[in-house]
This record gives sequence, structure tokens and C-alpha cells, in this order.
Amino acid sequence: MRVIFLGAPGTGKGTQAVWLSDKFTIPQISTGDILRKAVADGTELGKKADVVMKSGGLVSDDLIIALVRERLDQPDCRPGFILDGFPRTIAQGESLDLMLGRDGAIQSVIFFEVSEAEIVRRLTSRRTCSGCARNYNMISDPPPASGLCGSCGGRIIQRPDDSEETVRKRLQVYDEKTAPLKEFYNKQKKLYILRAEQPVERVREELAALLSGL
Repeated sequence: MRVIFLGAPGTGKGTQAVWLSDKFTIPQISTGDILRKAVADGTELGKKADVVMKSGGLVSDDLIIALVRERLDQPDCRPGFILDGFPRTIAQGESLDLMLGRDGAIQSVIFFEVSEAEIVRRLTSRRTCSGCARNYNMISDPPPASGLCGSCGGRIIQRPDDSEETVRKRLQVYDEKTAPLKEFYNKQKKLYILRAEQPVERVREELAALLSGL
């Protein structure tokens, strides 16, 4: 199984990717997680990525492609993988096709469809543990009243890229750079639409039904 989860930030791609990864024992590959680790580690790459992500922009194609290539070469990707948040541009999609070749080509691209209003509501409600990076949601899964993480005791914060101003800028960048991938994969006849504004369990059921029919 070689699958791409495509959609704007806050559409639930990561939640479903974790579930699918556990179900089929294949890795979930999130460039966002890779980049955030580089930021936390304070590497040169992390410092550059931190500035871009806080402003709501996108890290350069060359950097992202190099990270993904290195990850896909690891042994645990041989049975399959889920790309969560990559590619983000047409250029990245074309590079991925060249990287994988015909034998390792992507089999399906699942587009998570959610309205902009709901995305803004979801992302501005998100809070994150500064210690273990566990996510909470002020609406559906609020953090402890103490403001400390229930898993590790770390301080709960709102990430700068989850403020409403930055969220709307991220969505604008997404519309300009990433949304065209929907048509890119539709032309390849690999695109499938998932109604992702439903409750998590219902989205999961529809995802499982969709993948079983591929």
C-alpha cells in the first residue's frame, strides 16, 4: 500500500494516518513531524524551517524532497507507506513520481474534504504539549485544568502556527501551492474524495471502505 493523504491543514489527515499505519503496520511519513523535530533539536535546518513555519510559509522543495527520499529508502517502507502532508506542490509531486518510478508508484491519493470555516475552528482550538508534542483540542479533548500535559507533565501551549492569523495565511498558501495537486492526481486517475468533516469514527469507516475497494 503506497498512499498519499492530501488536504489542507486541520482536515484530520494525521489522525487517520496514525490509525492506518497501526492497522497495516506501515509507516506514516509526515514531513511536518520531521521538520518539527529539526526545530526542537536546534539544527541549522531546524532554525531555517522554524522561521518559515511560524510565518505560515512552505519550506523549499529541494529540502523537503531530500528528506522524503532519505526516509523512503529505509527498510520499513518496503511493504508500503502513507505520505501525510507530502507532496505540497506540483513540483514535489513530479519529483515524487520520478523518485518512485513505475514499479513503486503511488497507488491512491485520498483527498480530505473539509470547509475552511471548520478548519479554522479546529486549528485555533488546538493546544500542544511543549514536552512530548501531544495534541489537545479545547473543544473535543481539552488539556488538564492545571495547564500541564496528562502524559508527561509538560506545559500546554498554543503553537504560533495555530493562531487564527497564521492559520488563515497557511490556508491561503495551501490554496496557491498545494490545492492544484488535487487536479494533478485526478488526471492520473488516482484521486479519491473523503468527506472528512464528519466525526473521526465515521471518517475512519469511510476511509476503510474506500481503501478496501481499491
